[in-house]
Amino acid sequence: MMRLLYTAFTFGAAGVLSGLYYRELTKAHEFTDRSASQLPLVHTHLLVLGFIFLLVVLALEKAFALSHAAPRAFTWFYWLWTLGVGVTGGMMLLKGTLVVLGNDAGSAAFAGIAGLGHTALAAGVIVLFIAVRAAVRSAETPRLAAAGPGKY
Repeated sequence: MMRLLYTAFTFGAAGVLSGLYYRELTKAHEFTDRSASQLPLVHTHLLVLGFIFLLVVLALEKAFALSHAAPRAFTWFYWLWTLGVGVTGGMMLLKGTLVVLGNDAGSAAFAGIAGLGHTALAAGVIVLFIAVRAAVRSAETPRLAAAGPGKY
C-alpha cells in the first residue's frame, strides 16, 4: 500500500510542477494559444490519472486487499499503469514544449510512443478489473459458504 501512496504522491507533485512549467514556459515565450499545444493537458492528466486514480486504487486495496487476492494481476496493473501514465504524460510534455518553442511536433514516432502509453493504460485498466474481480469473489466466498447451498 505504501508503494501506491508514494507513487500517487509522486504523480501529484509532477502534476503540480507540470502546471508551473506550462505557465512559466508560455509566459517566457509569449505563447497565448492554449489550444495549439498539449502542454496545458499534462497538468490534468498527471493529477487525475496519476494522483487521484491511484488514490482510488489505494482505497480499493484497503477495502479488498487486491494485492493479496490477485498478486500477479495487481503487480501487472501497477507497472502497466505507472508506465502508461509516465509515457503518456512525458510525450504530452515533449510535444507541447516543442510546439511552444516553435518546433515541429508532428513526428510519427511521437504518436507511436504516445500510443504505447495509452495502450499500457488500457491494459492496466483491464488487469485492474481482473484483480478487483478476484478480490470481490474471495470476499464473497465466506458469506456464500455460511449461507448454505442456494441461499445467495
